[in-house]
Amino acid sequence: MESGNPVIGAVIFIVLILGANFIMYAVARGWAKSGDSRWISAFKQGLSKPFDSRANKSMDELRQKMEELQKNKKED
Repeated sequence: MESGNPVIGAVIFIVLILGANFIMYAVARGWAKSGDSRWISAFKQGLSKPFDSRANKSMDELRQKMEELQKNKKED
């Protein structure tokens, strides 16, 4: 009967861990599925920050100016 106690303890521990994981999964899924998903866009911006360098910004400005010039050229 002594050998059954550790097994029961291990099963209870595993059930507690699985239950906690399921609850956290449900909470995170509900949070992500709600209409307010600003945290996702903030996360994406945080990941892309290293790529938003001055060179990329200046290239974007140059690209916009070129598009404006092409539009003006087509209008004339």
